[in-house]
Amino acid sequence: MTPTGKIMEAALNELRQAISGLENAVEMRIEHQREQGEIEGEVRRIHADRSKLAQELDQAEFRANRLEEVNREVSRRLVTAMETIRAVLDR
Repeated sequence: MTPTGKIMEAALNELRQAISGLENAVEMRIEHQREQGEIEGEVRRIHADRSKLAQELDQAEFRANRLEEVNREVSRRLVTAMETIRAVLDR
């Protein structure tokens, strides 16, 4: 092989290696972007779940407060009824 042929062969080998490295870098970048997209999707799902759970918690707290109010009213009415019964029995 002539010196020019050897130089050309070496240059072609370097070019092949550079192209191979570039292909690997592109594949890694694509994989990274796909993984990043999956992560972003998961984060969006988590935020949606969090919003839903926060709304359900607010509703549960509202119901608990309402039950507490109703419980106090029932208690008040029972005390009134017991006092009325005692007053009737004491006559």
